[in-house]
Amino acid sequence: MTDFLLELRSEEIPARMQVKAKEDLARLFNDALAKAGLAAASVETFATPRRLALIATGLPLATDAVSEETKGPKVGAPPQAMEGFLRKAGLTQDQLIERDGVYFAVVEKAGRQTADVLAEAIPAIIRAFPWPKSQRWGAGSASTESLRWVRPLQGIVAILGDDVVPCEIEGIISGATTMGHRFHHSGPVNIGNAGDYAEKLRAAHVLVHFSERCALIRDGAKAAAAAAGLTLVEDEGLVVENAGLTEWPVPMLGRFDPAFLDVPQEVIQLTARVNQKYFVCHDSTGKLANAFVCTANIDAHDGGAAIVAGNEKVLAARLSDAKFFWEQDLKVALDDQAAKLAQITFHEKLGSVADKVERVAKLARWLVEEGIVKGANADDAERAARLCKADLVTGMVGEFPELQGLMGGYYARAQGEADAVADAVRDHYKPVGQGDDVPTAPVTVAVSLADKLDTLGGFWAAEEKPTGSKDPFALRRAVISAQSLILTNGLRLGLMPLLDKACEAGFLAVQETRLSTQKAKIDSATAPGVQVSIEMAVGLSGATSFGAYDKNFILAAHDLLAFFADRLKVQQREAGVRHDLIDAVFSLGGEDDLVRLLARVNALQAYILTAEGANLLAAYKRAANILKAADGVDAAAPAPADLVGEERALLTALDTAAPNAAAAVDAEDFEGAMAALASLRAPIDAFFEGVMVNDEHPATRAFRLGLLARFRDAVHRVADFAKIEG
Repeated sequence: MTDFLLELRSEEIPARMQVKAKEDLARLFNDALAKAGLAAASVETFATPRRLALIATGLPLATDAVSEETKGPKVGAPPQAMEGFLRKAGLTQDQLIERDGVYFAVVEKAGRQTADVLAEAIPAIIRAFPWPKSQRWGAGSASTESLRWVRPLQGIVAILGDDVVPCEIEGIISGATTMGHRFHHSGPVNIGNAGDYAEKLRAAHVLVHFSERCALIRDGAKAAAAAAGLTLVEDEGLVVENAGLTEWPVPMLGRFDPAFLDVPQEVIQLTARVNQKYFVCHDSTGKLANAFVCTANIDAHDGGAAIVAGNEKVLAARLSDAKFFWEQDLKVALDDQAAKLAQITFHEKLGSVADKVERVAKLARWLVEEGIVKGANADDAERAARLCKADLVTGMVGEFPELQGLMGGYYARAQGEADAVADAVRDHYKPVGQGDDVPTAPVTVAVSLADKLDTLGGFWAAEEKPTGSKDPFALRRAVISAQSLILTNGLRLGLMPLLDKACEAGFLAVQETRLSTQKAKIDSATAPGVQVSIEMAVGLSGATSFGAYDKNFILAAHDLLAFFADRLKVQQREAGVRHDLIDAVFSLGGEDDLVRLLARVNALQAYILTAEGANLLAAYKRAANILKAADGVDAAAPAPADLVGEERALLTALDTAAPNAAAAVDAEDFEGAMAALASLRAPIDAFFEGVMVNDEHPATRAFRLGLLARFRDAVHRVADFAKIEG
């Protein structure tokens, strides 16, 4: 057994591609070995900005001899078939083996040297590498057949044991020589074998272990901040990115002008993070400090003073731009910014962003006035909705789209809006996804919920629903966010009326947008000076009259409700709620209050997991199967005069349990409803044990089937047990 080292050295590999590249290298290498009948004991991959490498341990020196068997034609097959098979196998007929009337070609293949296998595999791996973006270079780039790599490939190290594996691709010949750090080491680095690779490069100021570079950055940045009496704002994403940018990372602390702290701290942090890959720091009071930590790729002779000075200068320029955007944006009233939204298309079928804002404002006010969102002022909700998208046209959000909403909140507060309004503008996009904070401030809840429901109603009306894995407008996320708002805040509302309203507004928007587009086309084709009204446009285009929009919004709302149900199952799975129990409650119909529905589902789950619940479920399914096979079951079939004990016991239990369960459901006492159902378990079990349901006497059979129908109906007052698995 021996070890193998492969290093592919190039110009700088983008940091964002390195982790995936390591995975792809291991996969391609293992696949190549498997095809040759080889396997390594272990495979470890490495990535730095200038190299992608792999060490495979425990490789055999040669592959085993193998016997390949190929099935051929049947005995007595036409001569043409036999001739074709022999030609393909390279054998004569007397060399074939006959088994069960079928010919087989058996070819013994000698083992191959592992070095030969690797020599073939390396160029194939390089050519097949799935970089997200790659390029050609040099004279060969004139041909589309030339090598593509993420950046110009400069060298290949391929060593099996202590010997070079000879291979060549596009004039690059494999060897045992690589290069060290671009600045700290000059001249080649000679690698003896896989075992000394990491240490030889460490001596040349290259740390090949990604995790080691991450640890140096993580710990060094904290230490640099602590030495200045500050606390690092930890950011694992920045750790990973800086590890992908450096081969010898050295964190260093720098400073910026305290005057920049007048700019919102999120702007400073984003400027430092996105543009420069810097960490920021907090002072002893927890506020943003005028300090940052950068990660150099060199251990400078002056202790990094020149590097820090250069980074301070670059960050100062970036922060100056941010301060300029902040100050300029503050000079424009948000109402004036909002007016510009009429020039931005929200969707070609749904009009402008200003049109969307108008719909959201009306829906937010309605949510408050209807008492669905309690504790909010309707004027505040409408005001916040009208301002919530205004920051989309500001200079700051144009520079940093990630700050939309957040900057609107800052601008609203600075321009004298009420705190509830400013907070709603700031947070109305939340929750953005699973795990995000869910707003609880009433005005924010109203605006956030209205925004998401308008999006859903509009896109359903525009027939732009998600299909398969495609969801370009993030509508699945919008549903989960809306559900989180409803459940976290305990909003008691029927979804159907709300979805009806959202879809109706969406259909109106689609109609108005279509008619406006049609009018614009007619205007452009009409003689100058002739005015064409919307009504004339409708008549000339043959469209339906304005206002007589398609009532299919009701169908859309029902379809959207079903989509809510599907997403609810996904959302609740992490909370341990079974999807079949959600189906069991939803399928009864009429349950579109999510708070009540989940309370019902949780009570059902707690009961169905008990032995008593499992027994009742089994009894229900037995009863349902009997009823399915029967015709014309009458739950009110009269009782015969000679009732047996089991019939009487079940009848008595149903007379008590059914109304008790129904009353408990109406009172939203779902534990009580389960307790009422639990009282049926013993009598239904005894009933099945003691009587023959399909009795030969029609009257007796009808009554017993009626009892089962009453039992089924009593259970259905709580949930459709037919949907429950098990």
